[in-house]
Amino acid sequence: MSSLSPAGTAGDALGVLQRVFGHPAFRGEQAAIVDHVAAGHDALVLMPTGGGKSMCYQVPALLRDGVAIVVSPLIALMQDQVDALLQSGVRAAYLNSTLDGETAQRVERELLAGELDLLYVAPERLLTPRFLSLLDRAPLALFAIDEAHCVSQWGHDFRREYRELTILHERWPEVPRIALTATADPPTQREIAERLQLEDARRFVSSFDRPNIRYTVVQKDNAKRQLLDFVQAHRGAAGIVYCLSRRKVEETAEYLAGQGIDAIPYHAGMDANLRAANQRRFLRSDGVVVVATIAFGMGIDKPDVRFVAHVDLPKSIEGYYQETGRAGRDGEPADAWMCFGLGDLVLLRQMIEQSESGDERKRLEHRKLDALVGYCETMRCRRQVLLANFGEDYAGKGQGQPCGNCDNCLDPPAAWDATVAAQKALSCVYRSGQRFGAAHIIDILRGSDSERIRQFGHNQLSTYGVGTDLDARIWKSVLRQLVAHGLLDVDAEGYGGLRLTEASRAVLKGESQVMLRKPSAARDRTRTARSSAGADIELAPADQPLFEALRALRGRLAREQNVPAYVIFHDATLREIARQRPISHGQLGGIGGVGAGKLERYGDAVLETVLDAD
Repeated sequence: MSSLSPAGTAGDALGVLQRVFGHPAFRGEQAAIVDHVAAGHDALVLMPTGGGKSMCYQVPALLRDGVAIVVSPLIALMQDQVDALLQSGVRAAYLNSTLDGETAQRVERELLAGELDLLYVAPERLLTPRFLSLLDRAPLALFAIDEAHCVSQWGHDFRREYRELTILHERWPEVPRIALTATADPPTQREIAERLQLEDARRFVSSFDRPNIRYTVVQKDNAKRQLLDFVQAHRGAAGIVYCLSRRKVEETAEYLAGQGIDAIPYHAGMDANLRAANQRRFLRSDGVVVVATIAFGMGIDKPDVRFVAHVDLPKSIEGYYQETGRAGRDGEPADAWMCFGLGDLVLLRQMIEQSESGDERKRLEHRKLDALVGYCETMRCRRQVLLANFGEDYAGKGQGQPCGNCDNCLDPPAAWDATVAAQKALSCVYRSGQRFGAAHIIDILRGSDSERIRQFGHNQLSTYGVGTDLDARIWKSVLRQLVAHGLLDVDAEGYGGLRLTEASRAVLKGESQVMLRKPSAARDRTRTARSSAGADIELAPADQPLFEALRALRGRLAREQNVPAYVIFHDATLREIARQRPISHGQLGGIGGVGAGKLERYGDAVLETVLDAD
């Protein structure tokens, strides 16, 4: 049993939570999970990002004799978790490729001597004969398998080594296992249980809802400018901007930096040292915006990311959920913003068709992409649609306004009878040969006198100029939604030309009505949305100077120890200190996030800062 556990109270989970981590109470099903695992039973835990998954194995690790082995897929995740545990006085370490031989040997000696409460390790190292032999000689408390969705071969983060983790159950059947993930639809949940031999484990499924995140999707129209407007509305806040390609990452980061935003790039093609330095800067500095491909993010524990922006369509709704889940891990208001256009859909469908995947995999990826497009185009509450993809029926907050925190709830879109417009568009696609993209079709409909139109003789078509009643922005919306609704298809194997589908026939014959989402007026909604979303975390003006002084103290302490600032104290903890202005260790220790270890290490410095501010 850990030396941090209250003497003689091995089952006192709440006592460990309060004393070690400084949290007053468990959230949701945390208490039930902790009791179950601490009693020696297996568990499969599905809990949203920011829901407190780590407590579900860290507290049992301190209640049980021996060391908890935590299987983690990313070096950055291990380092962050261990830094945070050490700050709380927990005996934690990791073994990965960043350690020199001497340090790794020291950690191994501590493992065998029973001097560790938690040891983080990558699956590749765990599966080596040498490490398995070490575990045979170590006192084991439990196995925690984090990011368990990596076991799914159909998922976006598949790690082959995760399939081999069944050896834990086969070799040490008496040691309890807990597998955890924040991203798993019902089929993936079943696959995790099967692949990890956790069919008999108790399953804990929390709501996947992240009520503090505001979801917004806008039609792509000068995406760089739209992104800049959004980011400027969050100036000074940490954020992540996702792009599909490395080239676009570089261009977007350079553009934002040129506009005065503290933006840095991150992608797998960068120099490894620069990439690592950029990640450290994002994690350890305030207000940095990282522009990245999806190679960035899994396991990132930075709690104060105030926004995640997508300037390109993600590949699946699971990927979108996981990426947006990196915002607002501290539970405070955050934004998930996406800029979506038909070109994104065309490109992703081409990528699927041109990949070397088998037909079954391609069909699955098309279905996943279609689900995400359905989310983008929906007129319903986005939260309802998003959670439905994870098998969750979101009841909402009331009639007509189910969540009250997405763009569709805050500014309900209007529908319009687009049957005539659809007939014009479909007819134009057919008469021009079903091989041209959206831009050219719009030029025909709007009667453009371009050289390309004349070159193909499209100024002679009966549909030439029949769409001058609608502007190009609305036609973009019409064509995009016709594709989303299956009334147009994209030639993904060719050059992305539009072509009719079987469903087009009924529309052209006037046998089927087409109702589409009406594009909202071109206006900047991000500023009003942000001011509303951020209202809950505003401090009284009188408390703001103390909050800034506490952040400065935290920054200095973090630099001295070479750790991210948030592993010392979260912003939420500093805000509460600024509001309550404690004058004693007892008062400071009653604030959430101030455990015994941190109180001992930082209490005097924090109280001195509070005193100086009064």
